[in-house]
Amino acid sequence: QVQLVESGGGLVQPGGSLRLSCAASGIIFKIYTMGWYRQAPGKQRDMVATITSGGSTNYADSVKGRFTISRDNAQNTVYLQMNSLKPEDTAVYYCNAVNRNSWGTRNYWGQGTQVTVSS
Repeated sequence: QVQLVESGGGLVQPGGSLRLSCAASGIIFKIYTMGWYRQAPGKQRDMVATITSGGSTNYADSVKGRFTISRDNAQNTVYLQMNSLKPEDTAVYYCNAVNRNSWGTRNYWGQGTQVTVSS
């Protein structure tokens, strides 16, 4: 059974920092591209950051220079360090794991963790 369990969300003031964690089980973690997505009320779910099995990263323009994604293959965990948080970063943040090969695509989501940036 595949599980992606996010943690680290919460309420933070503008300019503050949070670190999200996503612990994965039931998958061969090291071969998956891992990502963080977010969804604000009434909006679509958007990509925030991704990291490939080889460590290549990609960020949404809105978070470049503020957020950092990293992974620990020994701990089957992906992280999102969020600095200089803004009210517009408020959303539910979801962890994603995806692997594409010649047999098809495997795509998994976590349950989400709320991040609220407010004074």
